[in-house]
Amino acid sequence: MADEKGEGKELELDGKGKSKKMIIIIAAVVILAVGGGAAFFFMGGDDVSQEQLDAELDSAGAGDGSEGEAAEDVAASIGSALYVPMPRPFRFNVPGAARDRFVEIRVQLLVRGSDNEEAAKKHVPLIESTLLSVFSQSNADDLATSAGKISLKQKSLVEVQKMMKDIEGNNVVEKVLFTGFVMQ
Repeated sequence: MADEKGEGKELELDGKGKSKKMIIIIAAVVILAVGGGAAFFFMGGDDVSQEQLDAELDSAGAGDGSEGEAAEDVAASIGSALYVPMPRPFRFNVPGAARDRFVEIRVQLLVRGSDNEEAAKKHVPLIESTLLSVFSQSNADDLATSAGKISLKQKSLVEVQKMMKDIEGNNVVEKVLFTGFVMQ
């Protein structure tokens, strides 16, 4: 008789155990649903159809035999934006009127299309070297203003595009973005 009472208690869960188990199951389902929705949102890119490319070419008037070259330019400008981060921040000293300053800049490159992304990743050391040479020519008084930062970004873009045009044959990089800027 004692064995029968013991067996019944082992198989039954009390009310607290059931509610905890139900909460865990609901939480797991919610987490999976949110993760699936986020994956769908981030994985679903802006695909460019051939019809959209043709419409862009027609509106640009590229029917004069240079269709291949124009199609590449349009595809590159319409393609999805990809960001290539520089592996480490740039840290350097710049001279100023009152005193020298320490600067740290985090950089990402905006490219269009996976071919340009691969080209940029392949030449990261050369891009870093080019950016560092541009940054080292800057002045602390200029970098203290927003106009100076914009000017530095533009100089960086021009130099990186010139270097990539020499190596790859096209600009590859559309924008140089400062994702972090600290000056002490």
